[in-house]
Amino acid sequence: MSNINLLPWRQLRRQQRQQQFLVALGITVLGAALSILTWDLTVNHLVDQQQNRNQYLREHILLLDQEVSEIRELQQKRNQLVERMEIIQALQGDRPVVVRLLDQLVRTVPDGIFYTALNTKGNVVALEGVAESNNHVSSLMRRLDASEWLDSPRLDAVQSASQYGDQAATFKLTVTLLRSAVDQEFPL
Repeated sequence: MSNINLLPWRQLRRQQRQQQFLVALGITVLGAALSILTWDLTVNHLVDQQQNRNQYLREHILLLDQEVSEIRELQQKRNQLVERMEIIQALQGDRPVVVRLLDQLVRTVPDGIFYTALNTKGNVVALEGVAESNNHVSSLMRRLDASEWLDSPRLDAVQSASQYGDQAATFKLTVTLLRSAVDQEFPL
């Protein structure tokens, strides 16, 4: 006789396939979850590394900014010191010139005249004073013109000053300091 299988083989087969499908689905879901978890951990790790690098750069940029500001302050102080040194050197360089100018003014002033003010601006010397008469002012101008250190005396104003005498007058004049004579006597 022939064997007839009366068991529900189709149903068993369906259950086996369903079990295989569920196992495959579980493995796929588990694999996908592991992949997502691995990807998330990797991305978070990379983001953390980049944030650490960025923080490191920010800290070093702040340090460099502080150093740059210190360097700028030092350069500013250096420039101020250089300016001061140049001013001091210019003053020290003009010191003999001032002495020579005052000496020339004393040598050229005739009797009967005294100075009340002296101002210099560059090579121009402005003089104010009192003279016993206009003849004394003329004599002063001739002497200033004859000086090897002074040139081009120009009378700006003469006014009578009776408080100093009958013929007394106040005067204002300008004269030019000859730099060529200065440079010859005091070369740099």
